[in-house]
Amino acid sequence: MTQSLWYRIGLPVGVFVIFVAIWQILSVTGTLNPVTFPSPLEITIAFGELVTRGYFWDATRITLLETLLGFIIGAALGLVIGALTGTFRTFRTAFYPFVVAFQNTPRVALAPIFLTWFGFGITSKVVMAAVICFFPVVINTVAGIAGVDENAKTLFRSLGASKAQTFFRLTLPGASAMAFAGIKTALTLALLGAIVGEFVGASEGLGVLIKELNFQLEVAMGFAVVIFLAVIGLVLYGLIELLEKRLITWARD
Repeated sequence: MTQSLWYRIGLPVGVFVIFVAIWQILSVTGTLNPVTFPSPLEITIAFGELVTRGYFWDATRITLLETLLGFIIGAALGLVIGALTGTFRTFRTAFYPFVVAFQNTPRVALAPIFLTWFGFGITSKVVMAAVICFFPVVINTVAGIAGVDENAKTLFRSLGASKAQTFFRLTLPGASAMAFAGIKTALTLALLGAIVGEFVGASEGLGVLIKELNFQLEVAMGFAVVIFLAVIGLVLYGLIELLEKRLITWARD
């Protein structure tokens, strides 16, 4: 493990430990209300109880399924639409204004509509996750294609490369770093979309579990689920980052 990697891991871990220590001290001294703001120790104990209950893992499975399906659909569509928008001027002129207009629509407001269209099952949450993660992929893909070196394109044309060869051998590799930045953001947003969909209307999932725990005044357990969701988001982000490093070797530091 290099010194840089130690720095990248050790620094945030150190900050986290200091934050948790201050939080625990404020809780022990009574500065924070234990009813509404439980201590880290109480949250840890509550999480230990949660992981022994089958419904917690059932809810986790449902939320992860919604997130991953929504991400796959939204990211795939985003890459296709972004590639078409960035490559073909006519397509960009005809459709990109609608993409931007839809991007400016609060997606949270769409959740009740999707619930009406697709019901209380998993489909409405998958659609919500897909819609939320669609736009970062589109925008970053378009930006990546626009940032490809024009001199390199001219060189490819002068060497007799076809449009398809130019796209797959120059434009796509050149835009991949930006596209992956959108994909990494999209995966965490897909998790957010699934949870929002569950908040609006669902019978299972971590979002439903959070609502039920808060209704039952199980605040420590509610905090534990929220922190667990944050960890899931970090893990998913890290997996995409590892995939990016495997695939885009030319973009390494």
